[in-house]
Amino acid sequence: MNESLQIRTFKKTGHIEVICGSMFSGKTEELIRRIRRAEIAKQRVKVFKPKIDNRYSEFEIVSHNEQAYPSEVVSNAEEIPEKCFDAEVIGIDEAQFFDNNLTDICQQLADSGKRVIVAGLDQDYRSIPFEPMPQLLAIAEYITKTLAVCVICGAPANRTQRITESSEQILVGAKNHYEARCRLHHIVIPDKSNN
Repeated sequence: MNESLQIRTFKKTGHIEVICGSMFSGKTEELIRRIRRAEIAKQRVKVFKPKIDNRYSEFEIVSHNEQAYPSEVVSNAEEIPEKCFDAEVIGIDEAQFFDNNLTDICQQLADSGKRVIVAGLDQDYRSIPFEPMPQLLAIAEYITKTLAVCVICGAPANRTQRITESSEQILVGAKNHYEARCRLHHIVIPDKSNN
């Protein structure tokens, strides 16, 4: 048979998809949408969330518009591979709450043929890249940047404004602590811990 007419077959390869943006931009909603589509395609799915995120539910990922999906709570990224050995599609929400080893875990899962979908904030409240998201963005095959709506002017918002006083990088909350803002209306709050 002529080589140009042969049907080429490829080993099923995994990949990493990253959904990033500010708070209130629909990241978890998009993650849930992709997971539900994978289920419709009869793929085995497993979803994880960090233990620190208990805002809306202890055992579900929940979007700000109250869409929910059952998830497994993990204390660190190292727990994920042992809990998803039979899954074809793995969802990980609130990636910014994990440490940088999440990047290696996602690489290992994708290298083993799994589809890994990760959602998280790409910037903290000071508009500084929020680890480990920059590393995940660098290795991902697919990236989706979601935008919210600025509460001041209605423009597309890609920043998260902290509206309560705290200099901690991680302050788990929702509308009680944060607003979506555009570049123009985002106010950088000086870090008082360095003074």
